[in-house]
Amino acid sequence: MFGEMTYVVYDSDTRDAAVVDPGMMNRREEDIIDNFIRQNGLDIRHIISTHLHVDHVMGANRYSKKYGIGVSADPDDRFLGSRIAEQIQMFHLPVELGKVEIRHELHDGDRLVIGHSTLSVIKVPGHSPGSIALYSPEDGFVITGDALFHGSIGRTDLPGGDYATLIRSITDRLLTLPDATVVYPGHGDKTTIGNEKRFNPFL
Repeated sequence: MFGEMTYVVYDSDTRDAAVVDPGMMNRREEDIIDNFIRQNGLDIRHIISTHLHVDHVMGANRYSKKYGIGVSADPDDRFLGSRIAEQIQMFHLPVELGKVEIRHELHDGDRLVIGHSTLSVIKVPGHSPGSIALYSPEDGFVITGDALFHGSIGRTDLPGGDYATLIRSITDRLLTLPDATVVYPGHGDKTTIGNEKRFNPFL
């Protein structure tokens, strides 16, 4: 109902993989991801949350239990994980979820190895205090969570949000990436850094 994007990032040689923002809220959505993982013979090494808003973590506890590896996220969003029930109530969601705990802390500059490639953690606070982006220099893409969208930016009216901080994060941390970098956002269509530099009305 949020149109949230869940990404499976994997190495086609080693089959090592990461699930980013597991926001599946029902069995049908879970089956789509599970079938993709099974059909491609993937070995899930990381469960990563770009931030801990409820739409991005509705499948996090299930996957944490299934793969026994826990959720990786920035600790500045820990308070959001402890307030999942409040977030569910805020959006009147027909789901029941326990708290989402961060087992592996991610910090700016950390590198997550996935086969022969890496995902570099870029901290981009503003949408939430602990929002991160995941940049693959080898493959030329960045997963931006809800910081940067095609033609838009993340909302800043939720707890911990701050507009000036978000604009600064995008300008200093994301728009400095190569123009050809493909942007995979938390909602909506993919874009490129160059396109957002030229045409994003918020920037």
